Amino acid sequence: MLPNTGKLAGCTLFITGASRGIGKAIALKAARDGANIVIAAKTTQAHPKLPGTIYTAAEEIEAVGGKALPCVVDVRDEQQISDAVEKAVQKFGGIDVLVNNASAISLTNTLETPTKRVDLMMSVNTRGTYLTSKACIPYLKKSKIAHILNLSPPLNLNPIWFKQHCAYTIAKYGMSMCVLGMAEEFKGEIAVNALWPKTAIHTAAMDMLGGSGIESQCRKADIIADAAYSIFSKPKSFTGNFIIDENLLKEEGIKNFDVYAVKPGHPLLPDFFVDEYPELVTKEVEKQQDAAPPAKDWKQYLQQPKLAAGAVEETFKILKTALSEDIVKATQAVYMFELSGEDGGTWYLDLKNNGGTAGSGHPSEPVDVVMTMTTSDFVKMFSGKLKPAMAFMSGKLKIKGNMALAIKLERLMTQMNSRL
Repeated sequence: MLPNTGKLAGCTLFITGASRGIGKAIALKAARDGANIVIAAKTTQAHPKLPGTIYTAAEEIEAVGGKALPCVVDVRDEQQISDAVEKAVQKFGGIDVLVNNASAISLTNTLETPTKRVDLMMSVNTRGTYLTSKACIPYLKKSKIAHILNLSPPLNLNPIWFKQHCAYTIAKYGMSMCVLGMAEEFKGEIAVNALWPKTAIHTAAMDMLGGSGIESQCRKADIIADAAYSIFSKPKSFTGNFIIDENLLKEEGIKNFDVYAVKPGHPLLPDFFVDEYPELVTKEVEKQQDAAPPAKDWKQYLQQPKLAAGAVEETFKILKTALSEDIVKATQAVYMFELSGEDGGTWYLDLKNNGGTAGSGHPSEPVDVVMTMTTSDFVKMFSGKLKPAMAFMSGKLKIKGNMALAIKLERLMTQMNSRL
């Protein structure tokens, strides 16, 4: 891990969404230098599944040597932002670093995203980042450090990152476009950069979304905190960059990334907007451009061998034997699979009622999630040869319904890998 140098001692960081997760990790890293942290977040009372408030975060920050100012801030409210900035300046004398971390997410397609959810993502991600930056900039201009860091992705315009969750992508890219514009607008005065993880990051929110077991595919928030700390240590001339955490830390001399893994050695889940698997991203482009055949390892990945007769039926037979009251209790969802190709048709998996059941046709109970894919990809997914996240990102898997319950199904798939 990246050692603390003390460079941020006495500096003031204004961090949105700092009551937990990545925001709090960045705050604690800076606090170990003796920095002042403005915790600008909404949570004043702990959520049953999302522990942590602005007050418990303040206690942790002060316990490691920092000074804390907890402020109730919903970044959709311009007045709350202004009040928090004013309190920060009164208490600490200025603002040296702004971290726009607050964000809202809904991984749903256009027809499945309610207008209220679209408004939330646009208001928190893009508008909130813009307004918080606007409020802090007059004070950042007076700082010798003067950094704005947005937790947002590189502006990757490949359609693959738009087709399944257009509204979310637009909202996150709005944060990134703030980097593009403000870095140029305030060049020489304020460094403005974006930071994004190469892999999924384990937070309480990730646990709630993905269910137990998801953490083994994630890295700790410490890797983002170390990358952010490295950025804050750079001069104002380091601006307009879209940084991937691992790439930057490699430049800092970090070689052992297992220290950041929740479960060292376990395969990691790639994050959105990072073309980790170019074969998935370029497949359609290669078809259209009549490009040269992909490299040997790409061929192996993209091969679609003929599905063995009855493979889907056999998969569901094994699924039935794996069901238990514990799995049903932990999942509480009814899934329907619309499969195309050999052995295709409609199948279901009931993990909500009694001891659970599975089979062909429509379930007798209301469906929570509908998954549409080919029979070949279905068998691959349940046997561990195709990661659900990559199937979804690449368009091989289409999901309609409750995304959180869809992600929960991955837990059962992991259990099935050794049996299929």
